[in-house]
Amino acid sequence: MKNPSKNSANKSQAPLRRLINYGSRYQTQIWLAIAASILNKIFDLAPPALIGVAVDIIIKKQDSIIAQIGIVDLWQQFVFISLLSFIIWSLESAFEYAYACLWRNLSQTIEHNLRIDAYSHLQELELAYFEERSTGTLMSIINDDINQLERFLDAGANEVIQVVTTVLIIGGAFFILAPEVAWLSMLPMPFILWGSIAFQKFLAPRYAEVREKASFINSRLANNLGGITTIKSFTAEAYELERVRVESEAYRTSNRQAIKYSAAFIPLIRILILIGFTATLLLGGMAAVEGRLSVGNYSVMVFLIQRLLWPLTRLGETLDQYQRAMASTNRVMNLLDTPRTIHSGNQALSLSTMRGEILIRNIGFSYQARLPVMTNLSLDIPAGKTTAIVGSTGSGKSTLVKLILRLYEIGEGSITLDGVDIRQIKLRDLRQSIGLVSQDVFLFHGTVADNIAYGTFEATPPEIIAAAQVAEAHEFIKELPYGYDTIVGERGQKLSGGQRQRIAIARAILKNPPILILDEATSAVDNETEAAIQRSLEKITKNRTTIAIAHRLSTIRNADCIYVMEYGQVVEQGTHEELLALQGIYTNLWRVQEGLKRV
Repeated sequence: MKNPSKNSANKSQAPLRRLINYGSRYQTQIWLAIAASILNKIFDLAPPALIGVAVDIIIKKQDSIIAQIGIVDLWQQFVFISLLSFIIWSLESAFEYAYACLWRNLSQTIEHNLRIDAYSHLQELELAYFEERSTGTLMSIINDDINQLERFLDAGANEVIQVVTTVLIIGGAFFILAPEVAWLSMLPMPFILWGSIAFQKFLAPRYAEVREKASFINSRLANNLGGITTIKSFTAEAYELERVRVESEAYRTSNRQAIKYSAAFIPLIRILILIGFTATLLLGGMAAVEGRLSVGNYSVMVFLIQRLLWPLTRLGETLDQYQRAMASTNRVMNLLDTPRTIHSGNQALSLSTMRGEILIRNIGFSYQARLPVMTNLSLDIPAGKTTAIVGSTGSGKSTLVKLILRLYEIGEGSITLDGVDIRQIKLRDLRQSIGLVSQDVFLFHGTVADNIAYGTFEATPPEIIAAAQVAEAHEFIKELPYGYDTIVGERGQKLSGGQRQRIAIARAILKNPPILILDEATSAVDNETEAAIQRSLEKITKNRTTIAIAHRLSTIRNADCIYVMEYGQVVEQGTHEELLALQGIYTNLWRVQEGLKRV
């Protein structure tokens, strides 16, 4: 289990430090990319020096710097400098290709692995985490924020490295060529660097707000697209359009504030650079006239100060990318640093030898910051029998199912499976031993066959068809446009509620688990479909531990034992006939439903 104090410490780190810590596995690729960027910039800055050498040849002829290395003939000097130019330009182009490939591939690799790591970690978090956050917010982190980081790594990191390289090389060249002029030329540089850092800190909270606003609008859009049927049926299109407009306007306003400040950076930098350029032009020119500086060196300095100008003007755009990327990095890293509260046990299960006896002893549970849902609850679910749980809405029936599956962790007490505490069992083994058919059936966008085989991915077509036949789904599947290859649409929207329910049952049949949980499996279907589902359930529940959560008491009247729950407690238990004889809560529920049927 992660240490909470360690997670807190991680979150207090600067986003760049958190990104560097995460990227430590890519050190070799990072250093190769950095080396390519630096070498490219070194060769990119060499041509101005060659221009100075060429000017020196024209002015000094046989006394030029090239002549001093043994090449006296003027033609040979120009041939030498031309060959040197060819080599330098070729190397500059080669390293530009190298750094472009290295940085882009690195950014794609980090983006891919970070998204996979974030999604993998997200899947391991407990259900409570998802209930407290919208799908749109999580989608924004896994998709938009990671893409934002990729855009910076793709080009921005190289820009930062090359700007630093440019400043160091040009600064060093100035102090070598003309120390008396260099300090004035470079005087603005500390102010530029200090201003850049201060500006970056100033922009950081504004871009954090931009990313937050982006997640809000993503959440709104995801929610609305998921509820488009409700929106249309209540003619709420104008209302929802206005809500989207408000969220989008908030995003635009926060972005506008950040843009206003970031756009001011380049003009301010230009003014500071102008001081250095003017000093070089004026003082360097006078030094050349007075003979204290060669004309060739003066030419080099004039060209180099121009080469310094343009990279620094792009620094504002680079900082803008950097701040957006760091705001996104914080959100992604906060997700990765979220501790898991449910941890897998170490004990393996053998499905072939499992009996399926579940004993629940004195458990207590409450959702975060809420009153207890269960207190000191105990009940027995014998192996190979059908146990039904009924009760009014909010009595804790579905919560109990989630606790058995360890989708939530119990606060106190114990749940054992064949005598082993489920907290000691490997999570994968525990959940593979249970087949869940829920009231809220979720089908994935794909074919009917894909959805039946979900979780049993190695199933063959004959096995899929056999499971559908037991679930009484085969007949309606055959009538679909492409049979088992028919696309069901997102969440199975192309199918009726009853059809989705029967596919979910077929999925559980194909899984063939020792334990079957039916959570309101027939609550949202018509009588004919319910009868079909009941026939299939009678086949698959024989000699299998079955837990049936039901509102319709007619569906569980033949259960071996029925528990009646109220406010997280078992208030009655027995067979259907025994409970009716008690003349208690179950009897009242039965009479209400029977009365409704006679209406």
